[in-house]
Amino acid sequence: MAYAHSTVASRDYIAETPARARPGFFRWFIDAMMLSRQRQADREIARYLNNGKFTDEAEREIERRFLSTPSNF
Repeated sequence: MAYAHSTVASRDYIAETPARARPGFFRWFIDAMMLSRQRQADREIARYLNNGKFTDEAEREIERRFLSTPSNF
């Protein structure tokens, strides 16, 4: 009989890693930073749209302010 290297592992030994119950510190930190920046952007947009009208000109100005400026990080 020939010995084959491609034998299938026994199903009796399956190493299972337990799932993490919650995200790690760095994931939590990055999520908190993104949420903070999103809230800041929402506040600035609300302040800009104080008159209540969302026109094409207002949309262009918001895009100019938020998409063309570099990040403060």
